Amino acid sequence: MQKLRIAVAGAGLIGVRHIEELAHSDAAMLSGIVAPPRRAVEVARRAGVPLHGTLAALFANDRPDGVILGTPNQLHVEQALECIAAGVPVLVEKPLAHTLEAGERLVQVAERARARLLVGHHRRHGAVLRAAGEVIRAGTLGQLVAVLGCGAFYKPDSEGYFDGPNAWRRGPGGGPILLNMIHEVDNLRALVGEVVAVQAMSSNATRGFAVEDTAAIALRFANGVLATFLMSDTVASPKSWEQTSGESLAFVQYEHEDACVLMGTMGSLGIPTLRLRRFARAEDRSWFKSLSDESVPFVRLNPMAQQLAHFVAVIRGEAEPLVTARDGLQNLRVVDAILRAAREGGTVAVPPHQ
Repeated sequence: MQKLRIAVAGAGLIGVRHIEELAHSDAAMLSGIVAPPRRAVEVARRAGVPLHGTLAALFANDRPDGVILGTPNQLHVEQALECIAAGVPVLVEKPLAHTLEAGERLVQVAERARARLLVGHHRRHGAVLRAAGEVIRAGTLGQLVAVLGCGAFYKPDSEGYFDGPNAWRRGPGGGPILLNMIHEVDNLRALVGEVVAVQAMSSNATRGFAVEDTAAIALRFANGVLATFLMSDTVASPKSWEQTSGESLAFVQYEHEDACVLMGTMGSLGIPTLRLRRFARAEDRSWFKSLSDESVPFVRLNPMAQQLAHFVAVIRGEAEPLVTARDGLQNLRVVDAILRAAREGGTVAVPPHQ
């Protein structure tokens, strides 16, 4: 079957990551890059594809089969709307939008147009969440009770991560709640269910930016499960998905660390190691009795490659998006509630997923 021609908008960290995946795909190829020339000339030259300054220029000169948006958050909605208007399927990197209102507008337009839109929560396509979901559904953990999660890491002060064209990460919309916690929210919704209320505290005391660098978060789920999550991008710690999952070798890996633990009445499951500790029998449940210690077998997959293959299937009409625009919006609703709780205090209810 002929390869689909897919363009990538954005030549930053995530844009380049998508370009790399396209270079190795059997089902798709990079057809062009959309980005300001001053930033992307060398990227396009190395990839051997045309560089377009805007999506309008791309569509006018070399209409692709699909577009991947790996641009700054503030551009996601307007660029996705441009793709929808052109009738071009689009993969929108997370978050779906930089504000809840913008996300709601995008979902309305996308659904009216019956657009083929996939949101880039790539972890859903990997083996870890799939295997963990199977353990939960099998009842191995008993009744789920609680979740203990952590996304604690150090984003570099140098290497331009917060400077120059990336200075937007210093302000609202650029902190770890929106950039990183939204991934954790998608994980938790996939494994545990819908979040109905949150509490949170945040701090910018370490970096001193206009946006948080650390947050302590509590979540309540519709099924009664409670979760706590610590999120910080300014600590010397290996306890994050990126540093433990082995899904991207760009990060130093700590393969025996977990970033999250699901706890039930019969057992607990570490993620992403999938280390399972449980009681053999219900009558053994006591802190005076030992838990067995084993690992759930799974075959590690590259979720970015799996996501690209799924996007190809969505473009061809062979599959419905695994992470829909409405899923992306619900993740944004939870994150918006977390941001509000951090600003205002108290418990903030999350509007239901529809």
